[in-house]
Amino acid sequence: MRYIIIGAGAIGATIGGRLAEAGPEVVLVARGAHAQALAADGLRLTTAGGERVHRLPVVTGPAELGELRPDDVLLLTVKTQDAIAALDAWGDAEVAGGGTAAQRLPVLCLQNGVESERLALRRFARVYGVCVWLPATFLEPGVVSALCAPLTGILHLGRAAGGSDARARAIAADLEKAGFGAPVVEDVMRWKYAKLLGNLGNAIQATTGPEPDPAKAALLLRAIREGKAAFDAAGIGYASDAEQAAARDGKVEQPAGVRGGSSWQSLARGTGSVEADYLNGEICLLGRLHGVATPVNETLRHAANIFAREGLPPGAMAVEDLAALADEAVARG
Repeated sequence: MRYIIIGAGAIGATIGGRLAEAGPEVVLVARGAHAQALAADGLRLTTAGGERVHRLPVVTGPAELGELRPDDVLLLTVKTQDAIAALDAWGDAEVAGGGTAAQRLPVLCLQNGVESERLALRRFARVYGVCVWLPATFLEPGVVSALCAPLTGILHLGRAAGGSDARARAIAADLEKAGFGAPVVEDVMRWKYAKLLGNLGNAIQATTGPEPDPAKAALLLRAIREGKAAFDAAGIGYASDAEQAAARDGKVEQPAGVRGGSSWQSLARGTGSVEADYLNGEICLLGRLHGVATPVNETLRHAANIFAREGLPPGAMAVEDLAALADEAVARG
């Protein structure tokens, strides 16, 4: 199989680099200064085993590859707000022997949140969800680090519509050879909904900084309570804390030190957008559909988007001010 990494940022570049180390063919898809750095100097990927430079094929879109191969696997690792453009561009690409990528090739959705699978299923016939536990950092073009050990990350995967198959198991085998845990599960979205609860704190990190703080933890707990209430009202199941701990403990240990999450990194790179609409916004959507108040998540969603649109530096807001805005939203009802 050849793996095409659509969005070779923190997650995509780490998975692509590690796969290439293990033997499979890998193509990196990137844009702008990052694509230029990857093409000119290679991918500088630092893991717990040290830094390696991977000189891999780099493209900005499917036209540069020509006809895709029947054994290609598409790994969608762009942020959710960029998923539609990527799915449309790659879905229409022709595959050798006839048909398009959307008709013939598997696409794996490796985003936070749960929306990308739904977007992909509207376009692609073979869609797989991946619950990503892979702390990684991407702040400089061409340079990515992922320092967990003994495994680089845990990637639960399965069919987005439920179930598993031989293709998922073959992909999982390649990922495991590359240094990841890759459990194939029948209910991958249950794992992704559980991960979503933790990602509700991305907006807190982005706006108030990644440093641990009891006030930040308290605000996250309020957001998670809203999330669980919305899940319960919608009848959505999610993996328990104990299940997640059993899957990760002792397998993906991070070194000490402050690490900014994906939304914080997006602000630090000045991308102009964050995933808040598909993280905290997912809770707001479920709340509105099922009669559950979600003022804390709406406050976090709105604040993170303002930071992104106005180019504010990550961590520029005091957590007390953010919590006060949430209190005002609760009081308004």
